[in-house]
Amino acid sequence: MYRRAMQGFAMKTMIENLLPEEIEKRSFEIIEKELRERGVYDPQSPYNPILKRVIHTSADFEYVDNLSISPTALERAFAALKGGAVIVTDTNMAKSGINKAALNRLGCEVHCYMADEDVAKEAKLRGVTRALVSMEKAAKLNKKLIFAIGNAPTALIRLYELIEEGVLSPELIIGVPVGFVNVVESKELIIKTNIPYIVAKGRKGGSNVAACICNALLYMLDDNKM
Repeated sequence: MYRRAMQGFAMKTMIENLLPEEIEKRSFEIIEKELRERGVYDPQSPYNPILKRVIHTSADFEYVDNLSISPTALERAFAALKGGAVIVTDTNMAKSGINKAALNRLGCEVHCYMADEDVAKEAKLRGVTRALVSMEKAAKLNKKLIFAIGNAPTALIRLYELIEEGVLSPELIIGVPVGFVNVVESKELIIKTNIPYIVAKGRKGGSNVAACICNALLYMLDDNKM
């Protein structure tokens, strides 16, 4: 009993008492420290804010190797966001996770068409996924587009086809669907295009990762998160 009590006391003394606004800052400090200890931290890399936020969201340091960012991705993303771009997601979860205040300050919008009645109706009629149809709907928008795909590889596949057909030329594709079927292949298709991309190679990703990458880009332009 005494030993258990002492172990509990020792654990309590290790707990950091932080205010809510301090927790994220402390988390990023821990992430940077661990990256340095692993010998994989480049303090000069412009991609650090994205990598750190993805690791912060997932607690997964394998993104050091998995995250692939094309050379013009940041430049094109920043120009688009400053120009009032529309971010299109493939889940309402990703849409919900993107900071709306930061979007509004930049004059940007975020949309997810997955639950739209017309999308569901057409997908059923054609025997295809709603993700596929929602990408086609987004392609008709006459605005600068950033796609943030964290769930549906069929969305990435249709984006690839629309790009190859000359129908669509988005400013950036964030391709981070998670899973096993067509996930790896769909990401590789996006990498083959001439469109700027941020892709999590392999099976890892998710709607939360898609949203956090969007937020990383937004915060690099506007660090006021309120």
